[in-house]
Amino acid sequence: MNRNGKSPTVRRRRLAAELRRIREERKQTIDQVVEQLDWHATKLSRFETGRRAIQPSDVRALLAVYGVKPEEHEALLVLAREARQRGWWHAYGQAVPEWFEVYVGLESEASSLHIYECEFVPGLLQTEDYIRAVHRAAQIGASEEEIDQRVAVRVARQKLLRGDDPPQLWMIVNEAVIRRAVGGADVMRDQLAKLIEAAELPNVTLQVLPFAVGAHPAMGGGFHMLGFGSLETDVVYIEYPTGTIYLEKQPEVERYKLIFDHLRAAALPTEASKAIIARMASELAT
Repeated sequence: MNRNGKSPTVRRRRLAAELRRIREERKQTIDQVVEQLDWHATKLSRFETGRRAIQPSDVRALLAVYGVKPEEHEALLVLAREARQRGWWHAYGQAVPEWFEVYVGLESEASSLHIYECEFVPGLLQTEDYIRAVHRAAQIGASEEEIDQRVAVRVARQKLLRGDDPPQLWMIVNEAVIRRAVGGADVMRDQLAKLIEAAELPNVTLQVLPFAVGAHPAMGGGFHMLGFGSLETDVVYIEYPTGTIYLEKQPEVERYKLIFDHLRAAALPTEASKAIIARMASELAT
């Protein structure tokens, strides 16, 4: 996957942040702005949070209200047009639920990914058989066709790590992840082999958090931190059975960065992590 392609999700977030910044610099409230445009407050709020794509005509209307000179409009109008393009994942239809589109779009353009998982191997490093086993367990009542589509999406996402300009991935998994025989011994053995192989990539760091550590700062569950360098605010992504949470406020993001720092300090070093994964694979073979 070539990450030089522009992610409409990231463009939407950038445009939203810029429009919010301009409004706040003009010291106008959302209510004051929508009153002038005869909009509902919810419409502007969704634009400013990036939850809704904005038409270039609406961008022009906002910039006129804010008193931005016409010659300064073009950069934001370009962002608006790019934000309305369809991402690669739209080719997979319903296999990428609307609630997950935001994450896939962010992941596509992140420069760094810091991931902690406590129950299963994160999607970017799963084998196809492991993906299938996870979806069969989690997607109760899903048809084989639906599962096949979800497998295809996850495999497509994995191209990110071996494409042009791949992100730096730092992944920490709880020891339970490598001991839980998802899909049976054969599937799990192949999955552990893939983890060891992935750990050799120059852009991948893999650690195991052993049971011997005892209590740790992330006992509440797994999380993903997506970094975008100096261009965008970092995002923390948390998924639960009925929805997702995106944290972007600086204190919240800094808190998760601190948690991740404690986790990687407590986890096994990379070589020791590969050794324990290899040992588990050997045990499954016998």
